[in-house]
Amino acid sequence: MKKPKPIKNMSEITADGKGKRNLVVLLLIIVLVGLVTGGVYFTRTPPLKAVTPAPPVAKAEPEPAMTVVTKEYVGAGACKQCHQPEFKAWQGSDHELAMQEANAQTVLGNFNNAKFKHGDVESTFFKRDGKFMVRTDGRDGKSTDYPIMYTFGVTPLQQYLIAFPGGRYQALSIAWDSRPKAEGGQRWFHLYPKDKMDHTDPLHWTGRYQNWNMECAECHSTNLKKGYDAGTDSYKTTFNEINVACEACHGPASRHVEWAKQAQPPYLDDDKGLAVKLHSHWQEAWTFPDDSVLFAHREQAAGNELMNTCWACHARRSTLVEGSLPGLPLEDTHRPALLTQPTYYADGQQRDEDYTWDSFRQSKMFQKGVTCMDCHEPHALKLRAEGNALCTRCHNAAKFDTGKHHFHKQDSKGAQCMDCHAPEQNYMVIDGRHDHSFRLPRPDLSLSLGSPNACTQCHQKRKPEWAALALDKWYGKTWRNRPHYGTTLHAGATQGIKALPALLDLARDSGSPAIVRASALTLISPLMQPELLTFARQQLQDDDPSVRIAALGLIESVDPVNRVLSASPLLIDPVRGVRIEAARILADVPDSQFPASRLSARKSAMTEYLDSLKLNADWPAENVNLGNLYMRQRNVEAAITAYQRALTLDPGFVGAYVNLADAYRQQGRDDEGEKQLRRGLSLLPNAADLHHALGLLLVRKTDKTAALQELAKAAKLAPDNARYAYVYGIGLNSAGKQREALAVLKAADVRQRYDLDILSALISMLREAGNNKAALVYAREAAEALPNNKEIEQLILELEGVK
Repeated sequence: MKKPKPIKNMSEITADGKGKRNLVVLLLIIVLVGLVTGGVYFTRTPPLKAVTPAPPVAKAEPEPAMTVVTKEYVGAGACKQCHQPEFKAWQGSDHELAMQEANAQTVLGNFNNAKFKHGDVESTFFKRDGKFMVRTDGRDGKSTDYPIMYTFGVTPLQQYLIAFPGGRYQALSIAWDSRPKAEGGQRWFHLYPKDKMDHTDPLHWTGRYQNWNMECAECHSTNLKKGYDAGTDSYKTTFNEINVACEACHGPASRHVEWAKQAQPPYLDDDKGLAVKLHSHWQEAWTFPDDSVLFAHREQAAGNELMNTCWACHARRSTLVEGSLPGLPLEDTHRPALLTQPTYYADGQQRDEDYTWDSFRQSKMFQKGVTCMDCHEPHALKLRAEGNALCTRCHNAAKFDTGKHHFHKQDSKGAQCMDCHAPEQNYMVIDGRHDHSFRLPRPDLSLSLGSPNACTQCHQKRKPEWAALALDKWYGKTWRNRPHYGTTLHAGATQGIKALPALLDLARDSGSPAIVRASALTLISPLMQPELLTFARQQLQDDDPSVRIAALGLIESVDPVNRVLSASPLLIDPVRGVRIEAARILADVPDSQFPASRLSARKSAMTEYLDSLKLNADWPAENVNLGNLYMRQRNVEAAITAYQRALTLDPGFVGAYVNLADAYRQQGRDDEGEKQLRRGLSLLPNAADLHHALGLLLVRKTDKTAALQELAKAAKLAPDNARYAYVYGIGLNSAGKQREALAVLKAADVRQRYDLDILSALISMLREAGNNKAALVYAREAAEALPNNKEIEQLILELEGVK
């Protein structure tokens, strides 16, 4: 269950009070108002409660006269009688074996007194009284015997769940490699092999981030309800079926079962009582009009419900609501991640665990209507064909499955479509997962973006330059001229305001994947200017909900009147995630500034947002988000309570300390804020955000010497944070240490080009020192970032001595 670290809503966790930029005059003091920078006893627990499928019940309401039938879960056994081929295919699949009670038939690992050592901890796997046991370090670091309650997964690895008080089930970080021995399997291994961790580590197997209820349960069982109680920090988790069964994808089947009891051939009723209608048409969908066509064409489009059903679990996301029907847009039930670094490479390739959604949404295949079911049989979860035969169902084999296309021996690895266009990356140490963006290898981008390419992933002793020259030889050099959104996204992450025109063009480009356009909008957000309001409003009308959500982030910083005018219509958006984001960014606007016709929608959307935060109250990050919501609503006491609870759940949550200290600042209680920041530093001495926040607090307390020490630590610990270098440089200059200040700011400019705060500081300090020649260099850099800016052009003329 090695999961990515929790997705934190950075627009919530970070509140950065940057002042207006002025390239001519720079006040060499630190403005401190509103500046916050954050990241951001073992008893036997009863077995998990499975909800017994209820018999179909028709519930008639007095009004209206129509009979309303409640959709109930009936269990996979009820499907077997009529759908035997599908049921048989499902048996033995990863979905059927997603989670099982631990017994002699389900446990794959070696429990014959097998020993495994990781760091200083030796664990023993054994049997006692018919139970599978492990002796390993517990929450207190002491060796303890634990019974295995459930298996989790089956191939290429199997994990084991252990019961803890409070309804918790923890996933052991030692897993069983279930691959054949010849492939390196049949062994115990640790999911964090390079990390030396003890029981105090937040990723220790007994910790919150290895908790089944919070992290993994939703996607391994059917109709799971987490049942978290924030008051007791405990769970009463339930599910209808322990594994991923029929109704996990098809929805509750009671109405369908009732229909089947009464239906007669030829079954012309299109409704059939189905909760969700999944139409793939995969067999007849893709055809070649004739042999000369390179790609097959889809004659009949699949319904959106088909892909949405898969996305709910095969995506990197957090949950907004439980109990929704399958097939809804992902943004209606979950909050998906976008293509941000370092989770993804600059060109969108997978880096951290991706779970497919973000990758596949980038692909041309997705744009053309290819669905999961076109390649994957949904019950057995096997490929429709093996090797290149899978791809040549839609790609003309005579053109693509030939040495004239791939320039490798026909039976070699390099001749395999997937190895070149969807290379594998291992997660959880041994679980190889293909990058579903299905891209062309671009070794030239590896040089400029630092992203991987399929050529040198296979030829590991070669350099990207070698691979690029090979492609030149095979295909000519025109392939290098193909534009790629990765260069723009990379510029957005590294070049600040200079990248704005390219980011705007990318966001407007309807031919680019929606997830790419939404990712571009998140990079535009910190560069938002009043003149971009019209652009932002256009993006709010986009057909894709991810784009609309990202566009709402653009207008978060604009004045309340324009925010209400722009965002309030989205309070009734058909997609829950859009409504929630609209409610969030409008949370600080009084009702008196809203049209009366929108107040009801505002209340409803805010209720949805609060419900999502309550659902995820076991996540420390969501408690911080709740605190940030209260801060927007000027309820500082409630915000403090939420931040404190986040730290109770995770004492290592940096953003909670920073925001808590800022809440105390707003109450005039900097002494209490300092106490919290120092408490955080005692646990996390290398947390740059904490040092920076403490430095600002000490400036407010006029302890300039100690403040500079803290600001220096922050800048050193986070060298890529331009803001920290800027504030430290200004602090040095204010203390009369201009030489040191210039050195800090010049070094920061090398690392983070085109940062206007840093450039304005350098220009101002150098002019004050009488070094107009050096100031001119940075003024010209500013002109590159903001071409045709009259103020900068005039400044350059002045520095050149032109009157």
